[in-house]
Amino acid sequence: MRIRIDGSDLPGQRAGAEADALRLGNVHVGVQRKAEVVDQVPADAATATWSFEVSSREVDGMLDVGGPWVHGRPGARFLYLSWGAVTQDGFAMFRRAKLMFTDVPTELLRAAHDDNGTLVGRLGLTDAAGDPICARVHPPAIVWTVQ
Repeated sequence: MRIRIDGSDLPGQRAGAEADALRLGNVHVGVQRKAEVVDQVPADAATATWSFEVSSREVDGMLDVGGPWVHGRPGARFLYLSWGAVTQDGFAMFRRAKLMFTDVPTELLRAAHDDNGTLVGRLGLTDAAGDPICARVHPPAIVWTVQ
């Protein structure tokens, strides 16, 4: 199954001290594959998009997803968007957003699996305080569709 995450409203695009600190700190956001954060996008980019494949299979009448992009145990699987400063020593993570598969309507998850479609999650990447979004991101903060 293909997954695409479309992020908009990145916090470094805004005006103010918080956005300035993100830009000066060379803060990026990426999707986490196992322990590594890949496809990093600067916090002041106009948009961010990540696309990748996950495995999906029937287990006891339920659809389960897996692979290096997927974290958590069966029934509580999720994806991570990770924020960190890019330095000469690498990526220094300081917060993460959790995108829960339990928040994806069952009919959409099944459609992406059965029809070989793309499950698309759209979300803003700035929280109400103007900081990078973190913690669990639930609808309506993320909208899931199938294409």
